[in-house]
Amino acid sequence: MEPNRQSDWVARSLRSVWHPCTQMQHHAQGDNHVPLIPVSHGRGAWLYDHEGRRYLDAISSWWVNLFGHANPRINAALKDQLDRLEHAMLAGFTHEPVIQLSERLAALTGHQLGHAFYASDGASAVEIALKMSFHSWRNNGRGDKQEFVCLKGSYHGETIGALAVTDVALFKDAYGPLLRATQTVMSPDARQAAEGETAQDVARRAAADVERLFNERGDKIAAIIIEPLVQCATGMAMHDPLYLRLVRDLCDRHSVHLILDEIAVGCGRTGTFFACEQAGVWPDFLCLSKGISGGYLPLSLVLSREEVYQAFYSNDVTRGFLHSHSYTGNPLACRAALATLDIFEEDNVLVNNRARAGRLGKALAPLAGHERIRNARNRGMIWAFDAVGVDSAFSRRYFAEATRQELLLRPIGSTIYLMPPYILDDEEIDGLAARTLAVFEATLAGQGG
Repeated sequence: MEPNRQSDWVARSLRSVWHPCTQMQHHAQGDNHVPLIPVSHGRGAWLYDHEGRRYLDAISSWWVNLFGHANPRINAALKDQLDRLEHAMLAGFTHEPVIQLSERLAALTGHQLGHAFYASDGASAVEIALKMSFHSWRNNGRGDKQEFVCLKGSYHGETIGALAVTDVALFKDAYGPLLRATQTVMSPDARQAAEGETAQDVARRAAADVERLFNERGDKIAAIIIEPLVQCATGMAMHDPLYLRLVRDLCDRHSVHLILDEIAVGCGRTGTFFACEQAGVWPDFLCLSKGISGGYLPLSLVLSREEVYQAFYSNDVTRGFLHSHSYTGNPLACRAALATLDIFEEDNVLVNNRARAGRLGKALAPLAGHERIRNARNRGMIWAFDAVGVDSAFSRRYFAEATRQELLLRPIGSTIYLMPPYILDDEEIDGLAARTLAVFEATLAGQGG
């Protein structure tokens, strides 16, 4: 009989799988051991291992899951699609799910954006936006606009182009010789407010830094890329929507494209379907991934403005955008995305999330007021707290302790954050808040207080 114990699956995985974003030696037994948990199945907000233990997926499995694991409605849509079409190339062919999804996403932007271009992972969407920006300027006779601008602490993916516009040393430094130089400007992170300053004051200072750079190099800059409202991978750095309005104006004045990376913050995470809606602006390129398929299948896309599309529209094949992926616009992934959009509409998700967020925010008040916590913050369905006086192994020890208390929580450095699926009931909300605090207390005790 095939072994089905947790320890057997762990051993086999460690022999055969190279896990992402992981120093594999940390899974070895010893001090600061990081557990590896084989998952048997998922139901709702919970993941279950092979021995029946469960874990509340409080970070939506890296921010992708919106409506729970094994969601019946998304399952049904995929089962139906399996009997129709699993995949067909999108070059020279098209199909119903990709057309419907493209139409519905364009409608959600009020048709300010459209012409959806598809890939699989978020980094690939960023690559597409960067290439489209540069190439459209070249097609319009502005081939000198080749530079890109990113924010301090920004993260946009692990592929070479996306990594070039990332400013997280842990991910980027080893590959520096491979990367194109990028201009970096001040982050609008509201935690930088000086005494007497507001988040809007920080936003104005950060926008002034963009204006300085644009005045100096605007004729060389193709685009600035921003993760709107929340810079996630740097530690859930949140900023005021004013920043986006100011940068949109600067981009218009200096003929610079605005790329908004909504891979993590789109699909309702910040309280509106698109984060940029809270600023009342639309970018030239909008990147989506993660939650767009409900957490089911790899899917990413870029929405662009009409004038960008027209820059490539020509009889000349060299002026076309010839980027491609084999699974571009996969029908199964698109059908999952359509089912996800259906749930948003049918369940009035954005409105109901306000009540859910209100309850979780109140339940988290004891953690927010803890003497070892600073900068408690919230935007929509994202909460973050900065632990003070902790050591470099804090995040690993917190994760390990969380699994012992039935939680999947994985801090970023010293930042504890929650980004749960949109289906938690009151009991799950209260339990999540209480256990998040309990795990924090236990982790501090394990460090020696």
